[in-house]
Amino acid sequence: MRLHNPRAVADAALRRVRRPLVGESGRLMLIAADHTARGALSVRGDPLAMADRGELLRRLVAALGRPGVDGVLGTPDVVEDLLLLGALDGKVVFGSMNRGGLQGSVFELDDRFTAYDARSVVEYGLDGGKMLCRIDPSDPSTVATLESCGRAVSALARAGRAAMIEPFIAYREGAALRNDLSTAAVIRSVSVAAGLGATSAYTWLKLPVVDEMERVMAATTLPALLLGGDPAGAQDETYADWQKALAVEGVRGLVVGRALLYPPDGDVEAAVDTAASLVAGSAPKAGES
Repeated sequence: MRLHNPRAVADAALRRVRRPLVGESGRLMLIAADHTARGALSVRGDPLAMADRGELLRRLVAALGRPGVDGVLGTPDVVEDLLLLGALDGKVVFGSMNRGGLQGSVFELDDRFTAYDARSVVEYGLDGGKMLCRIDPSDPSTVATLESCGRAVSALARAGRAAMIEPFIAYREGAALRNDLSTAAVIRSVSVAAGLGATSAYTWLKLPVVDEMERVMAATTLPALLLGGDPAGAQDETYADWQKALAVEGVRGLVVGRALLYPPDGDVEAAVDTAASLVAGSAPKAGES
């Protein structure tokens, strides 16, 4: 298709059947698929687990076809593959924006916007844009990322599109960049992210599950989705952590990739169904706010 009819990508985007960002439940269940553009291909210690694009797409199509899955978060290459496969009708689609901070690079914190921008999010009929915002107080590159994220939030809001910010306080451990997942650090990152841009009216947060999520969510009035990350430990323990965090006020759902697309037993459908049931079970009952 790209060889003989590249215009088909834009045509598929224009034909895509769209839906409201959030339904009556007020919950969202999204599949994350933007890892590869940042060079993050590993799952559970396998450094090339996500390297086979055909296999990744097979798993994504299977996940998107399950009940309770609202949509996907991806870079243009993945989103366009899914568009051409007809897998995104009636789904929420977030475009991943800054992938320039390649995993393991010396410039990882200088997270350039190398994928979608606000204009292309609108042109391709996407529902919002997502940005990674890592904050290392000891690295001067942080300020450029903060400025870029602030500009992106403002531009998306002007277009009436949601901005999903994934903030972390980060630090160097030798050559490796680590995220500080202490409760205090996540609270600080949330506080910084909420203030980015000229308005917070369209801003969502994408947050890790940490201890004392009640304190984390008390630090903001913005809606939040929980991220999965590179899975570690038993799957049942992960589900239990998600279930507990989903019950916290302000948490609106999940945006998870590797933990569901590459489960230990290989059963993508079962993993996605379990996660979707947790999101559905966290929705307030009739009459509750």
